Amino acid sequence: MNYSHFITAVSAARKASKIRLLTELVQKSPPSLISLAGGVPNPNTFPFKMATITLGDGSAVHIGEDLMKRALQYSASAGIPELLSWLKDFQKSLHNPPTANYSPDQGQMEICVTTGSQEGLCKVFEMLINPGDNILLDAPTYPGTLAALRPLGCNIINVPSDQHSIIPKALKEILSRWSPEDVRNHNNTPKFLYTIPNGGNPTGTSLTTDRKKEIYQLARQYNFLLIEDDPYYFLQFDKPWAPTFLSMDVDGRVIRTDSFSKVLSAGLRVGFLTGPKPLIDRVILHMQVSTLHTSTFTQLMIAQLLQQWGEKGFLEHTDRVVEFYRGQRDAMLAAADKWLKGLADWHAPAAGMFLWIKIRGISDTQQLIMEKSLKKEVLMVPGGAFNIDDSVPSPYVRASFSVSSPAQMDLLSFEVTEIWLLI
Repeated sequence: MNYSHFITAVSAARKASKIRLLTELVQKSPPSLISLAGGVPNPNTFPFKMATITLGDGSAVHIGEDLMKRALQYSASAGIPELLSWLKDFQKSLHNPPTANYSPDQGQMEICVTTGSQEGLCKVFEMLINPGDNILLDAPTYPGTLAALRPLGCNIINVPSDQHSIIPKALKEILSRWSPEDVRNHNNTPKFLYTIPNGGNPTGTSLTTDRKKEIYQLARQYNFLLIEDDPYYFLQFDKPWAPTFLSMDVDGRVIRTDSFSKVLSAGLRVGFLTGPKPLIDRVILHMQVSTLHTSTFTQLMIAQLLQQWGEKGFLEHTDRVVEFYRGQRDAMLAAADKWLKGLADWHAPAAGMFLWIKIRGISDTQQLIMEKSLKKEVLMVPGGAFNIDDSVPSPYVRASFSVSSPAQMDLLSFEVTEIWLLI
């Protein structure tokens, strides 16, 4: 892969921060090193001395005084070494990416820790997009993605989808606008396809393995990147879990975002980005001049937990999380079947925490939700919020089943039925 076509002039101009490189050098050096280089605060002045975090099973993660000094200090922009090492081994074990064995100039798999997957996404977009560039995505989609994309001035091309997400035949038809010569000459061909492959927000849809294979082959044919935004990967309700684009990536054209937000903690703000080293390195250079790094404390806290659990323990934890959300989904579906039949249409999600509901006989749900439902103390998200143009009417609403109890879901569905019957 030649990545020069994909990277913007701004991203290409980024240079490594010499101060940041010194910080990383000091952290890799033996304790005997005497450094007068770093402008770091003296940790002996920090008021926090140690911490013990109690886990749900009664065990604990302990951060003693020496580790606390490190936890409260600056760290490497890519992530702390022990967390990066664990994550690299984990990605190799889970996805077996072909690029894991490539050389750096071949697009070797690399990882960096980000402040939630949102930071990774934003920095990837800013690395790749020039004003006027064509990009592909399947809307309705996550509003945070749309909010990050719109100011960059790109041309967002919507790929039709159904209950199984992107329709490869429709994607192929869109791509047929460009000839093989256009692809060779990079004649404004799409730079990337963005997708949420499992439990998509807001639709709850998941790509099948066959569709992923077709899409990957189209990416090779038309030479675009794939941004696999997969925060609900660990919330798939049925096993075996679907193979990822990363597991199919023989070229080094997949950039994957993962997040601990849905399975460990949303507030810790720790995610990780996996992709070809030449591109991940560009993201790290951006981090050096923006956030510097993800919180050292939260990284160490998660690293200690993952080392204590091991891969097996982490996946056992995700199994328990999935079991909870499967029960929540089933309760939501039961309430919908009980109260909304004949009034609305929906598909059972195979992953995630959302039910995407189409209201019959209504062209737009904005007023219904923001006025009538709110008066009944029922709140969902109007479907228009997830469109590329959020002023376009939508007959859909997004209902999240992550927090409400089954009794509340039943009551909510009943209240919504009353509202719709009065329209």
